Amino acid sequence: MKRLLFILPVIAFAGLAAFLGFGLTQDPKELPSQLIDRPLPEFALPGIVQGGPGLASASFKGEPRLLNVWASWCAACPQEHPVLERIAAEGFPVYGIAWKDKPEDSRAFLARYGDPYSGMGSDFPGRTAIDLGVTGAPETFVVDKKGRVRFKQIGPISPEVWEGQIRPLMQKLRAEA
Repeated sequence: MKRLLFILPVIAFAGLAAFLGFGLTQDPKELPSQLIDRPLPEFALPGIVQGGPGLASASFKGEPRLLNVWASWCAACPQEHPVLERIAAEGFPVYGIAWKDKPEDSRAFLARYGDPYSGMGSDFPGRTAIDLGVTGAPETFVVDKKGRVRFKQIGPISPEVWEGQIRPLMQKLRAEA
């Protein structure tokens, strides 16, 4: 019995050390998305212009597209914007969701920085962003021809992320039959 009382704390300590040691091997910047290889959640958002076209999940079929969640109040969004314009100029469709942003603020942002988006929806209440698992702006999703999420970028897309990760994936998805 005395031996068991001695061994039990040693076993508990070893288990805790193994658990914490495993945690130290993981990348804390990497937040896996539950949506990877799953269909984009259903949504239908109004446009940022009164009576203008909005954005719906049903439009994410037929060709690979990027879905960028952004806001005019987002500090990193102006830094990311030139990369989004470059992506659109290279012929890759970029769609946007203005998250928790007043439509007039979204329009002012796009008037100031340019509009790389093929389509735009306003998610002022933030419900769609919750369904997408958005933790902050900007976040970008790569959606394949069938409407499935294939990649999630948390934070701004840098030229290095575009060149090294997202563009090769978009080209691969375009080439798929």
